[in-house]
Amino acid sequence: MNQFAEGARSLGRAARSRELMVPGFRTPPRVAGVDRSIRRTKAGSVIAVRTRGRPWVAVAADMVEGIIVANALVGADAVRVRGAMWSALGFATASPAPVASVPPPKTVSVAA
Repeated sequence: MNQFAEGARSLGRAARSRELMVPGFRTPPRVAGVDRSIRRTKAGSVIAVRTRGRPWVAVAADMVEGIIVANALVGADAVRVRGAMWSALGFATASPAPVASVPPPKTVSVAA
């Protein structure tokens, strides 16, 4: 099985598990000269990605962003889903930076 087809299946499972709309994936785009296109229909969206001559990580990025766009995700929701989609494709995601604890300010007693 090729990477594109397996990636589409993995992304579909991950999106479905989050109750997101799962777009169709195809290759190549119908529009000449583009790496990715999205077509919206009454039944949903179709993400078309150019695979020929591109590294897998670039193709995967277009597939992940296609899910974000198809579901109109923004802000924190987009960040969370994007990380989950990358993980579904087998890529490691960065751990969130630990929140530094700030010690309370020191109080100084002043004699009156």
